[in-house]
Amino acid sequence: MSRLVGWLFVLPALAVYAVFVLRPLAATVRYSLYRWDGVGPATWVGWDNYRAVLTDPDLYGAIGHALVLVVLFTGVPVPLGLLAAAVIRRAAAGRSVRVVLLLPQAVPLVAAGIAWSLLLSSTGAVNRLLAAVGLGGVTRAWLGDSSTALAAVGAIGAWVLLGLCTTLLLAGAERIDPALYEAARLDGAGFRQELRVVVLPGVRRELGVCATVTAIAALASFDVVYATTQGGPGNATSVPGLEVFSLAFARREVGLASALAVVLVVLVLAVVAPALRRSR
Repeated sequence: MSRLVGWLFVLPALAVYAVFVLRPLAATVRYSLYRWDGVGPATWVGWDNYRAVLTDPDLYGAIGHALVLVVLFTGVPVPLGLLAAAVIRRAAAGRSVRVVLLLPQAVPLVAAGIAWSLLLSSTGAVNRLLAAVGLGGVTRAWLGDSSTALAAVGAIGAWVLLGLCTTLLLAGAERIDPALYEAARLDGAGFRQELRVVVLPGVRRELGVCATVTAIAALASFDVVYATTQGGPGNATSVPGLEVFSLAFARREVGLASALAVVLVVLVLAVVAPALRRSR
């Protein structure tokens, strides 16, 4: 009886999830097996769309760019967030510090992208600051140079996600038994040893959540790329989300866009599953 009651509580949310997530996902898988312009009759092509995704340089190049963004979106804010959380907890910093760190997460990514586009332009504040400290030789249009555009987009995403990672890891660090911190200090552990032997093992679950959230944000990135570079210069910052949008609504190749979307879902699961497993 209790199991039935539990399912009754879950049923409304499950129904909404099935209608708005599972049903569109199933339809996307079905569309990926057809050549269709979204209006006229569809033609069965089987796996041809998937072959095109994996052989077209532009499409699999977009997947490669997404993997690079995973490294930047995860490899920068997660370690920095862990360090910031340990420092804030040790220094007993107040709420104002936490609000400042979390503030970028509250800014819409489109607005953040537009703001950073101005900052990273050839005449933006970043280049003026570099010129002021004697590094004028390295100034450039960071989002307009194919050698730096993808890294610049990754830096914007890392800046946005840093506050979220810090907040999650700080909550985990404060959940650890204070006696463990005290014991480490009595044994002569400094900040680095305390971070390594107390904080890091104690926030394993939070690290898994941060890695999952940042990896999904990187693989599903669309708004920040669209607002800053629109995939350029050339295809230097093209990502799967942007390519799906372009294929479906600009080139009207709905079947190919659906195949790329399915590949993206599989890629998300392949990246996220190990992080969740290791955090248990």
